[in-house]
Amino acid sequence: MSRRVTLPGADELFRATGAHEREPAATEESPAPVRALRTTSPATGGSRRPSGRERHEEKITVYVSPQELVDLERARLTLRADHGLGVDRGRIVREALAVVIADLEAKGGDSILVRRLRDH
Repeated sequence: MSRRVTLPGADELFRATGAHEREPAATEESPAPVRALRTTSPATGGSRRPSGRERHEEKITVYVSPQELVDLERARLTLRADHGLGVDRGRIVREALAVVIADLEAKGGDSILVRRLRDH
């Protein structure tokens, strides 16, 4: 008789559980969907989309002030409470990044990113 405890695997721990989930959890029968990042440029007029709920292989570290962290957490809670969107902070950051980069590609020097960076 083994005294080892059986723990759930990653598939059980990280499966989609809410009504607000858009993509099914990966299983052995159906691998996680792979979505290409659509980019935009003034020539193509396409749309930039964040990567969304998928396994991310790349990582960066971003340092934020205590107030920026509180603002990010407040935005996460507002999305959940007022809009029914249960998203994590990483998802919010990826969405914001996609919006800012799309604006930069579409507007260039008139983008909000260029204007804000010039002001600081």
